[in-house]
Amino acid sequence: LVIVPRETTRSPEDFHQLLVEQGVTVLNQTPSAFKPLMRVACDSADDLALRYVIFGGEALDVAALQPWFERFGEDCDNLINMYGITETTVHVTYRPIRFADTQQPGSPIGAAIPDLSMYVLDADFNPVAKGCTGELHVGHAGLARGYHNRASLTAERFVPDPFSSEGGRLYRTGDLARYRGQEVIEYVGRIDHQVKIRGFRIELGEIEARLQEHAAVREVLVLDIDGAGGKQLAAYLIAQDPSTDHAALRDTLKQHLKANLPDYMVPTHFLVLEQWPLTANGKLDRKALPKPDAS
Repeated sequence: LVIVPRETTRSPEDFHQLLVEQGVTVLNQTPSAFKPLMRVACDSADDLALRYVIFGGEALDVAALQPWFERFGEDCDNLINMYGITETTVHVTYRPIRFADTQQPGSPIGAAIPDLSMYVLDADFNPVAKGCTGELHVGHAGLARGYHNRASLTAERFVPDPFSSEGGRLYRTGDLARYRGQEVIEYVGRIDHQVKIRGFRIELGEIEARLQEHAAVREVLVLDIDGAGGKQLAAYLIAQDPSTDHAALRDTLKQHLKANLPDYMVPTHFLVLEQWPLTANGKLDRKALPKPDAS
């Protein structure tokens, strides 16, 4: 076990050097923390001893892993996506990521690990058809008992399992998913990431997908924020070219969105960042994102 100093986790160059020097074979990391490390590894001539890179903690942008396959080969099989939540302590699924996955939209999270069951259900607890979106429900032995001293929340989230004859329970994750194939479930997003602005219901992920497809954008996040006139949309971007003129990029992306989406889905604000702020756990720190100028 290699204990990584906090300062090292904040420097992808130092982190990469540590992996090389220590001959690290298994790396657990959040996708947000892995992206800058991946860029250093792909530009380096040093070989890594990694047998597995295990992702968890937040949604994985699979398309962003293309540089890894370009550097280490399309047959590379050491990238593993594991969807997990605290209420299952902690992993639920297992999915080796292949190069072909980077060519498709969405984030495949695979199939349930042996001590858990998983269902994609509609609001009436009926299984949804292949390709249709529903809420992800998790059950079986790995499930927690509930929330400590919060009986009402436990009753709301831990519900009777309609597929169990032994009085089992399911946990309502609040995550949207769909079946890509018989054994592959694809993560879609959070139910609570659907927002309502000026009477219109908006999927933030749809805006992010449209921005991500533009060649000038490397990474993107869209949030709803409180503005002078009520709720507004803000797009946070990392450009492919750091020297890109920010004003020109904003205008280009606004026109790109207006050609593909209705006006109410075009963000009011576009903020270009050099890198994402991260929490101590290596996750994206949304609270640390800069606030747009209200004017």
